[in-house]
Amino acid sequence: AMPAIQEHDYLRLCAELATQLGISQSSARRKVELAASRTGAKDLTSRKQVAASLLSEAQDERKKANCDQGQVLDHLLEAEPLDEKFMLED
Repeated sequence: AMPAIQEHDYLRLCAELATQLGISQSSARRKVELAASRTGAKDLTSRKQVAASLLSEAQDERKKANCDQGQVLDHLLEAEPLDEKFMLED
């Protein structure tokens, strides 16, 4: 059995990951378990490391996304080449 405190930390990391990604906690846990099995992380300590690195990736993505939000919007507002031709013929 895994120590309760370790388990608690692990679940907290998974919960934070769920919040960052906007997914359910069980989905976040599955994501971590999957990533852990890919890296061969079997014990709780290595699964916690996997969870922590997924979490910091998610946070970085989110920071980038917040910075890029304006650019994404600009990009969406730029007409597609086909739309431009269409508008010119109007």
